Amino acid sequence: MKTRSINQIRMIAVVFMLFITSITSGWAIGLIETKGNNQDSDTLSYRSFKGKIIDAQTKNPLVFASVTVEDENTGTITNLDGDFLIKISKDSKSQNLFISFLGYYNLSYPLIKLEAEGNVLELQPAIITLNEVQVFPDSPESIVRAMMRRVGQNYANDANSMKGFYRESIKKRNTYVGLSEAVVDIYKASYTNNVNDRIRIFKGRKGINERKMDTLLFKLQGGPVTALLLDAMKYPHILMDEEMLKDYEFSIENMVKIDKKLHYVISFVERHKIKDFPLYEGKFYIDMETYALSSADFSLNMDKPDEAARLFIKKKPFGAKVEPTIAKYSVKYLEQNGKWYFNYAIGEVQFKVKWKKKWFSTVYTLKSELAITDRDDQNVERIANRDRFKKKHVLSDKVGVFSDKNFWGKYNTIEPDKSIEVAIRKLNRAMSR
Repeated sequence: MKTRSINQIRMIAVVFMLFITSITSGWAIGLIETKGNNQDSDTLSYRSFKGKIIDAQTKNPLVFASVTVEDENTGTITNLDGDFLIKISKDSKSQNLFISFLGYYNLSYPLIKLEAEGNVLELQPAIITLNEVQVFPDSPESIVRAMMRRVGQNYANDANSMKGFYRESIKKRNTYVGLSEAVVDIYKASYTNNVNDRIRIFKGRKGINERKMDTLLFKLQGGPVTALLLDAMKYPHILMDEEMLKDYEFSIENMVKIDKKLHYVISFVERHKIKDFPLYEGKFYIDMETYALSSADFSLNMDKPDEAARLFIKKKPFGAKVEPTIAKYSVKYLEQNGKWYFNYAIGEVQFKVKWKKKWFSTVYTLKSELAITDRDDQNVERIANRDRFKKKHVLSDKVGVFSDKNFWGKYNTIEPDKSIEVAIRKLNRAMSR
C-alpha cells in the first residue's frame, strides 16, 4: 500500500488521539463562558417529551434509535437504556414524532398522544421473506464500489448548518472519572467537494474526578471535530477509499430492512496485512436500490497492540505502558427527501495501563459520541476560522465544570443513561468538596 494511504488510515485514530499526563493540577473553578453559555430559561418556547423506544416483541430497549420531528429537522438519539428526551418548538407545525431503527419498521406517532414523561413506543421488527434460492446480481466488492461512486446522487450537494450534541467520557474500570458535553454548531460541507466541515462550541460543561484518575489525566484531542471524521461518505480515505479496496475481502452477510427498504449487509475484513500497521473489519449497510450507505460499524485490528498504540498515544508519562485493547466505531445516516445526511457517530477505545514496579494494570474506557439535533439548508453559516474548534483543541480545556440540571435549556441533547446520571451526581459531589 502507498505511504499516502497509510497516513490516511492513521487519521481515524485521531478520534481518540490522547495526551496522557501525570496529574499536577486540581479542580477547575467556575464556568468558562463561550458563545451561548447564558442559560435560556424560557421554557414556554418549547414542549419537552421523555420516553423509551423498545422492541415490540422482546420489550428490550433499542439503543441509538433515531427520534425526529416528522417533516422537520429536529431530532435526537436514544441512549444505552433506550430512553430519549426531545424538545420541540411550540411553533412547530408537525403532527408526529418519527422513530427509525435498523431492522425495524419506522413508526410515526402522533404528538398529541404523547405525555411529558413515561412514553413507551414500540417498533415492530421488519421480517424479511426471501425466495428459496436468493441470487445476488452483484459481487459484494462491486456493491461497495457503487456506494462510493454514487455519493453525489445520495448525499447533500450543498452545505448545511447543523446543531449537534457531543459527549465524551472516561471510565476507570467501571467508574466514570471524566465527562465533557457540548452543544455544537456545525458547518457541514457538500459531499461533492473537498471543503472540510467546521465546528464550534456553542455551550458546554465538564466534570473530572482527578482523585480517581490513578495519577493519569487522559485528554481527547479534537473532540467533536474528529468525531465528524467518522462520516465515511464525506471522508472515505479515513476508513476506506477505492484505492484501499484491494486490501479488504468483502462478503454479503445478510439483508436487513430499514422501514420497507432492503439493505445489503456487507462485511469486510483485512485481505492483505500491512506491515507495522493495523487495518479494520466491520459491516456496511447499503440500500439495495440506491447503493446509499445508511450505517457502518467497524473496529481496528488489535492483533498487535504495540502497533495500534502508536496510532492513539500522542504523549504519555515516563514509566507507564499504555496498550489499546478495543477500538470500535459506528456511523449512522438519516434519509430525508431522497437524500442521506450524517446523523450520529460513536467511537469507543479501551486501554490497559501498566506502571513499572506495579503488579496490577488498570483498564480505562474512553467514549466519544456526536448526534445531530437540528439541520438547516436555507440559512447556512460557514463558521469563521477564529471561532472554530480545531483538531489540536481539547474539549475539557475549553468548557467549565457542571452547573445546574437545566443547563441545556431548549437545546436537544442525548438523554444521560443511568450510569452517567450517577456519575454526574458523584462528580458534582467530588467538585463541591
